[in-house]
Amino acid sequence: MDTQDIIKQTVTENPVVLFMKGSAQFPQCGFSSRAVQILKACGVETIKTVDVLQDAEIRQGIKEFSNWPTIPQLYVKGEFIGGSDIMYEMYQSGELQEVLQGL
Repeated sequence: MDTQDIIKQTVTENPVVLFMKGSAQFPQCGFSSRAVQILKACGVETIKTVDVLQDAEIRQGIKEFSNWPTIPQLYVKGEFIGGSDIMYEMYQSGELQEVLQGL
């Protein structure tokens, strides 16, 4: 499988996927840390995280996959949601909680 296939499989097989720098336990950048905190505040207990620092092909490939230049990137039920700023805005409005409801 090529990188795009691996990314597609990851986002379709997991209800919540966060492509980030580091892990949920040890985020390696402020934006990734913020994204994890927002998901926890929404009550999400199971997050599939992909550390893009461990694989340069995934790091570049996810940007191409989503046509989005920055990391972190959140996917819910296979759909690209956005980065930490969009997540925060959606959290503030209650929209993110609705997207995550029932997972």
